Amino acid sequence: MAKFYVGLDLGQSRDYTALCVAEKVPPEGSDDYELHVRHLERFRDVLYPEVVERVSRLMEALQLRGEAALAVDATGVGAAVVDMLRRSGLTFDAVTITGGDTETQSGYDSYRVPKRDLVGGLQVLLQSGRLKIARSLEHAETLKAELLNFRVKINVATAHDSYEAWREGDHDDLVLAAALAAWRAGRKEFIVLIGRA
Repeated sequence: MAKFYVGLDLGQSRDYTALCVAEKVPPEGSDDYELHVRHLERFRDVLYPEVVERVSRLMEALQLRGEAALAVDATGVGAAVVDMLRRSGLTFDAVTITGGDTETQSGYDSYRVPKRDLVGGLQVLLQSGRLKIARSLEHAETLKAELLNFRVKINVATAHDSYEAWREGDHDDLVLAAALAAWRAGRKEFIVLIGRA
């Protein structure tokens, strides 16, 4: 069972790509867990092969090796980067972020997840005081600002919801990276047992 959960939000070439590493911590006297954000990283104007290299190095870091589960944004440009990550030998869940209302799984490690579920899971952790962000992290204040600026928008004509930064030009890359880590931390982990002959 993983102890750390890594979310990777992939941006277009001029947008930020963000990484979030969170530790799942069982608090004393409760069945609910806390999610402690231990590492945040964001970068742009980086070629996708370098992104793959950075993620591979991160997942092989001594503290994470064999102890971390990775969830990758497979939406848009993410599909090509997902292929590159798979070729590099990484194991991860590929998450296509949708505007729908039902999570589905296709294959062993590919999911279609509504943005409302990703963001909602992170909001539940935040509002219940179970999301902890280390103040010493370089991007801690940026993540907090993104969380504060993230809003639900309802189209009055269609009643469809959308989730995004409320001001034009605001970013949501760290929020989505943290939401992917939180989504992965909230999934049940299955151990496959091979029967004896």
